[in-house]
Amino acid sequence: MRPTLEEAMPQRPEQVTAADISRLAGVTRATVSNWRRRHADFPLPSGGTDASPLYDRAAVEAWLSGRGQLPATSPVRDLRTFTRDPNDLYALSALLLPLLKLSNSDRRALDDLADAELIEHARMLVGRGHADLTLRPALVRSLTRATATTSVDEILDTLLEVAPDASARGTYLTPEPVADLMAALLAGNTYPGAVFDPACGTGGLLLAAARRGATRLFGQDVSPVRANQAAVRIRVSPIEADADIRTGDSLRADAFSDLTAEGVLCNPPYADRDWGHEELGYDARWEHGVPPKGESELAWVQHCLAHLEYGGLAVILLPPAVAERPSGRKIRAELIRHSALRAVVALPSGVAPPLHIGLHLWILQRPLIGRADAPPFVLFIDAGLDRDTIVDVWRDYADAPKDFTAIPGVARAVPALELIDVGVDLTPGRHVRRHTAAEPLYLADAAAAARLRLRRAIDALAAMSSGAEWKATGAQASTWRTATIADLVRGGAVGLHKAAMISRDKRSTSSAPEPEGGGVRVLTAGDVAGGRAASGRVPDSALAELLPLRRGDVVLPEILDEGSSLARVVDDDDAATVLGPNLHLIRPDLERLDPWFLAGFLSAEDNLNATSTGTTIVRVDARKLRIPLMPLTEQRRYGRAFRRMAALRKAADLAVRLAEETARQHVAGLTSGALLPPGE
Repeated sequence: MRPTLEEAMPQRPEQVTAADISRLAGVTRATVSNWRRRHADFPLPSGGTDASPLYDRAAVEAWLSGRGQLPATSPVRDLRTFTRDPNDLYALSALLLPLLKLSNSDRRALDDLADAELIEHARMLVGRGHADLTLRPALVRSLTRATATTSVDEILDTLLEVAPDASARGTYLTPEPVADLMAALLAGNTYPGAVFDPACGTGGLLLAAARRGATRLFGQDVSPVRANQAAVRIRVSPIEADADIRTGDSLRADAFSDLTAEGVLCNPPYADRDWGHEELGYDARWEHGVPPKGESELAWVQHCLAHLEYGGLAVILLPPAVAERPSGRKIRAELIRHSALRAVVALPSGVAPPLHIGLHLWILQRPLIGRADAPPFVLFIDAGLDRDTIVDVWRDYADAPKDFTAIPGVARAVPALELIDVGVDLTPGRHVRRHTAAEPLYLADAAAAARLRLRRAIDALAAMSSGAEWKATGAQASTWRTATIADLVRGGAVGLHKAAMISRDKRSTSSAPEPEGGGVRVLTAGDVAGGRAASGRVPDSALAELLPLRRGDVVLPEILDEGSSLARVVDDDDAATVLGPNLHLIRPDLERLDPWFLAGFLSAEDNLNATSTGTTIVRVDARKLRIPLMPLTEQRRYGRAFRRMAALRKAADLAVRLAEETARQHVAGLTSGALLPPGE
């Protein structure tokens, strides 16, 4: 492909706006305005208008560097700083996957090209399907360099961070624990081979299905940026699956109109009144009724059903209002009458955005043609985020619906006629909490057991919070000489590592999916933040490229969660796992550094805040974290104190969970008539 006349002409210097300068220097727009007024040597505009001047980037960087205002640069920082609008994001996300397919030497060769040649080769890489892309040489170079020096996850997170707000249309990413639960609910005797997500976002649900054995993945998203990110995430992940990811509005322009999959997973947009109600009034997908304009979620429900094979399952994440809004009552009734709705699972608030409400999972099935024995029940589950209980209860019910026995306070199968008679309210709490007269003795025993567990947890917490007095250091706080992690790395006191990206040619080549629970356990960032055991898995064939954890390693999340992040010391249980993405691994020389001392000071809020960058996604630069310089004996004193506080946090979390469960059981027993208030 020959370069266009514009590309063949000499390239003008890269220009930046005042907003770009503020991001580049890490200051406010007001500070840049003050520099322009107060410093005669500030670079003059090289273009733009009086209201929106443009400046030569090289001149600005030279001026900032001379004043010590230019932070250390990197390809990823350049991406974050100079990605200006959706056109840049679209171009970068479309170019990322073709760049990853190149060898390192080919990427270095690209970086050596002149601007016009670089753009010509970039257009060849993205192909004719992206002829409308606007490619700027500086951004293409930054992306090319980033693919050689930065993890794919960090690049994708950077692009997502600077993307326009995706929640404007009620679109949210699905947290990994919720995605894993949804994927687990699709499992039957065998896992679906083909799984479809018509609102795939960045591919989280499809990846969760692939980890369980799905081998053909189909996805569509209205955002080209998110669709391209989904394709990249699947391409670089340690799974063996073929993926077909397309861009477009699934309801208005279904890119997979002829597809029927064995399973569907979906977290659709919420409360979208512009979903196509007027033009789609006679669409063949509305087998259970035309969705009202304010019921976009029920349009997505029927869209998912239309893409299922007969007998196939769909799991959809929905806001709770869909279960009870009067405008959707007729469609809910039809879903029940045709045995398309099999179960509704309540999730607690805070587990997925929007965080202020508790969402529901709807499990649907496309009924088999001519099936006469469809169970006239809908299962309701309200078990918090106890994943194992939710999955076990659903499987017990799915295997034998007519023989299912209610679990007081957790699950109940409700006859279809009962649901239709009471206004088709599908809120799980309104059905699970209805106890029968035969349950009081069972509930009394369960409540007594809950109180006993709570007392033991409180006794353990009280014991940990007592002991010797913690004395003040004196009138002034102690101060120490400190060293950065980078200094300690150079001195050989610690090693600093991140998870390697697994190349596709070294992944498992077996045609059979990895068995559930098989493979190598991976410690994920979510595991560290949630204080739980390693939950990720990759095939055994990938072990050679992964970093095994050792007892005494310190693991720190790369992304700050609500301004704080606790480092984790690897114990014997973690030592059988490997390091997952978005984690820093700091491996101390145990003869020079105590791991608990190290973890305690790494977790200090002031330390983390001083070394973090970003706004929406805040990342920690582990190399800049500072550690006091102390003798090993003194380190161990501090280490024992930090370890005691970690145990205190763990005991407090357990006591809180048990207190909530105990209170829930007792209130349910009182309000259902199964328990009596205690005597004086």
